[in-house]
Amino acid sequence: MNKSNVGLRLIIMNFLQFAAWGAYLTSMGSFLASSGFGPQIWLFFATQGFVSIFMPALMGIIADKWIPAQKVLSLCQGVAGAGMLAAGWYAMSAGAAIEFGTFYALYALSVAFYMPTIAISNSVAYNALEKAGQDPVKAFPPIRVFGTVGFILTMLFVNFVKGADGVQFQHTYNQFFVSGILSIVLCAYSLTLPNCPCKPKAEGTQSFAEATGLTAFKLFKNPQFAVFFIFSMLLGASLQVTNGYANTYITSFQENPLFANTWGAHNANALISLSQVSETLCILLIPFAMKKFGIKKVMLIAMFGWVFRFGFFGAGNPGSGVWMFVLSCIVYGVAFDFFNISGSLFVNENTDKDIRSSAQGLFMLMTNGLGASVGTWAAGRVVNHFVYNAAEPSWSTAWYIFAAYSFVVAVLFAIFFKDPSKKAKA
Repeated sequence: MNKSNVGLRLIIMNFLQFAAWGAYLTSMGSFLASSGFGPQIWLFFATQGFVSIFMPALMGIIADKWIPAQKVLSLCQGVAGAGMLAAGWYAMSAGAAIEFGTFYALYALSVAFYMPTIAISNSVAYNALEKAGQDPVKAFPPIRVFGTVGFILTMLFVNFVKGADGVQFQHTYNQFFVSGILSIVLCAYSLTLPNCPCKPKAEGTQSFAEATGLTAFKLFKNPQFAVFFIFSMLLGASLQVTNGYANTYITSFQENPLFANTWGAHNANALISLSQVSETLCILLIPFAMKKFGIKKVMLIAMFGWVFRFGFFGAGNPGSGVWMFVLSCIVYGVAFDFFNISGSLFVNENTDKDIRSSAQGLFMLMTNGLGASVGTWAAGRVVNHFVYNAAEPSWSTAWYIFAAYSFVVAVLFAIFFKDPSKKAKA
């Protein structure tokens, strides 16, 4: 890959990577609720966390030790795409007779292989940029923006495009077909990306940890990294909450005569896409923010962003209070980017090259794995208690509980995490 086109090639990779996710991530809850799986919404989103506990780390080890990362990316996207297409086909064939077990199994297979690709695609991008003589901290965020652009476009696509039955894709199985097709395209495209070589085999006998890549866990011996990963897990608990419930929540206003005819109640995905628009703009702020404030302040900004994200959702409505939904979407940009992207760059800058893919997998394990799975399970308990199992459903109470949790995490992080730059000056 020539230096002149490395940016374009990575832009296409990121576009496809997140377009496949955006096709269903924010709208799947609506399909599940209409299929009678409302109380199980949390499980589908928690599954992304369950598989992220081991799959990103496992695939990161494979990419570090045995198979070049771009080929691992291709393999994972291929299986993920096939699984998602199968899930869509089953849902279409079964119709009203759709069974939870079969659909869930196909979905779980797909996300088990998709989730590792988030970290692996980052490793592929960092490797390509470094080979081209570019600084990933400066060069990657503008490239990553196009991943969010892809996410937004597929969100809008499934929102406005309707099937033969006249129903928007965001409420039907068609969203899974869109996702599966995009993953298959990326499966093929990944094979054209620059080689991301595995670590050369060391001479002599290797320990089990060295042979399997588990040496990435030695980062926990560093108090700074240990605290960073623990709070990454705690903040990761917030990541999938709005993805799981925002569309269903906003769409539920159609049942309220005061808001039944509002544009927002009928176009939840389009409204939520403002979050990704904000994310696109905020990604460009990361190089400045990292240099100006350092990782601690950037992470704190993200944490308080989640407080306002949930709080505005609880107070808003698609009518006179739609401005609160809009503000919630605006703060999502810093809430998500200043955590996910900055955290990934922090890991990349502070780990040795021979364990970077494994370290990225470990970061994914703590955030989208342990954090997201436990957080989504807990969120499901809260929503089921205050909404699905309540005599008088109260979505607002659930959102305020999520906001309070984020506030507590932010305060504790401010107390326990020591800024690396200040520590270096001491």
